[in-house]
Amino acid sequence: MQALAASAALPGSHSFVADAVRDVAPAVVRIDTERVVERQPFDPNLIDPLLRDLLGEPSFGYGPERQRGQGSGVVIDREGLVLTNAHVVEQVEQVNVTLANGEQRDGDVIGRDPVTDLALVRLKGSTLPPAARLGDSEALEVGDWAIALGTPYGLERTVTLGIVSSLHRNISSLGFSDKRLDLIQTDAAINPGNSGGPLVNAEGRVIGINTLVRSGPGAGLGFAIPINLARRVTDELQAAGEVVHPYLGVQLIALTARIARAHNEDPNALVALPERAGALVQSVLPDSPAQKAGLRRGDLVIQAGEMPIDDPQDLLQQVDRAEINQPLSLSIIRGERDLQVSVKPEPLPGLS
Repeated sequence: MQALAASAALPGSHSFVADAVRDVAPAVVRIDTERVVERQPFDPNLIDPLLRDLLGEPSFGYGPERQRGQGSGVVIDREGLVLTNAHVVEQVEQVNVTLANGEQRDGDVIGRDPVTDLALVRLKGSTLPPAARLGDSEALEVGDWAIALGTPYGLERTVTLGIVSSLHRNISSLGFSDKRLDLIQTDAAINPGNSGGPLVNAEGRVIGINTLVRSGPGAGLGFAIPINLARRVTDELQAAGEVVHPYLGVQLIALTARIARAHNEDPNALVALPERAGALVQSVLPDSPAQKAGLRRGDLVIQAGEMPIDDPQDLLQQVDRAEINQPLSLSIIRGERDLQVSVKPEPLPGLS
């Protein structure tokens, strides 16, 4: 028994998970927020008289209400810069940060990008925690190990293990139309409070930022923002305090040859669709770059610049890479005609 106990304590006898966690855990923090929300006025005339007699006059329903929230984050540089989710620090400018050693610090929110759900917090203080090592999310393969760290349900220093179960999972397929993200999907448990914490690989390098978990059907699947995207957003937030996202102002649906063929065979179809893959324009926003360029409902976008377009996500990726107010050439099919349209993407409105 003594020999067995001694062997269990030998260096290197722990799992790769323990080694990875040991490397990154000092950089993982808990973020506590408090925001003031105005309550809707409550009409005392709507209270049942019996309840008023029993409970007295209502003392609620007027004035501001303080809401508390909690999430996670990870220190990514030696200057105390913490990467987290935008929804964790929404509507607040200062947060309370609890370091891995239990010490509490104040933090300033220096930038948020709701479109990618990423935010930066700067820690105050002269002595700062170590930074986590960042990995390369483009090098990931399905089946790689994935380790999630954070503070789910307020339980600090929680670690869960799983694998990368899918890559490039479009967030629109999860019901989020106001975000532009291709996510890392994992079966490592991600729960409320994990948001903003790191997803790391077997070497203890951060490969993603935990952002959401699927509930209801398909529960048990978690999603993380790729760290390569987080690097780019971090650079822009540090430089300008915001991220500018180009947009065209169109609602798109995917079209394939099979879908178009089935549509065209319907005797009640009002228009014929090209029997090929592309991004079909379902609607065009008024006064948008797309409307100014002459795009119409029913146009099929098959190429943007030099890149072929097989579905809406292909087009969105090209728009994201485009320059603001610079022409982007689109090849479209309108009816039986092949057309070239030049559109100038504008900043996505409503973010500032």
